[in-house]
Amino acid sequence: MRMLNPIHPGPFLRTEVIDAHELSVTRAAKILRVSRPTLSSLLNAKADLSGEMALRFEKAFGVDMETLMRMQNSYDIARTRSGANKIRVARYKPQPAA
Repeated sequence: MRMLNPIHPGPFLRTEVIDAHELSVTRAAKILRVSRPTLSSLLNAKADLSGEMALRFEKAFGVDMETLMRMQNSYDIARTRSGANKIRVARYKPQPAA
């Protein structure tokens, strides 16, 4: 069953991890060993969650990597489907063998 409006994992991570641990973005970036701009872009939904970043959150904060990647995948699918009317591809119809 499709989620109608899945959220980007960034705001989820900001609320449920960064804010929940009362961390600044700068401190969380140091813990994750990434740059502050990289983490900020993710948390503000301006960058997609990579597998590596998901693994960093799992190792540092115990958030399941697979759950985070499913969130990103659901978000990507919904975003792509929302623009489906712009993609013009005809259904393939195999030709009968001669």
